[in-house]
Amino acid sequence: MAVPFRRTSKTAKRKRRTHFKLSVPGMVKCPSCGEMKLSHRVCPSCGSYNGKEVVSK
Repeated sequence: MAVPFRRTSKTAKRKRRTHFKLSVPGMVKCPSCGEMKLSHRVCPSCGSYNGKEVVSK
């Protein structure tokens, strides 16, 4: 069975994990009410999508 010759250093381990992180979701301002919402989704506060009300509150 293969065994590493040397222990992986903290620096090498952290360099490998630099891309292992959370990404921020794409938030846009709702044109109807001005609240922040996820893009291409119905606004949770006013219920509009693409300038039209699709969910009545």
